[in-house]
Amino acid sequence: MALLITDDCINCDVCEPECPNGAIYMGPLIYEIDPHKCTECVGHFNEPQCQQVCPVSCIPLDPAWHESKEQLQAKYERLQVELAAPAVKPQ
Repeated sequence: MALLITDDCINCDVCEPECPNGAIYMGPLIYEIDPHKCTECVGHFNEPQCQQVCPVSCIPLDPAWHESKEQLQAKYERLQVELAAPAVKPQ
């Protein structure tokens, strides 16, 4: 599963820099998590880093995104390939 930031978010700014996948961003009102980039830190850490630093515990699992550890690992590997690929500049 991906993680989700709830309306309890106080916009303290501590979670965004902790995300190794760049999945956390400022939304219209509170921080949000891109479920296509969230791996629950699988491949990077043993526990989701955003949950570890959140002072109000507002980052639960997103019930809309059911993923196994294997699927999260595959997502992590795909993201790493995308990051390593050189950017192609239009001519």
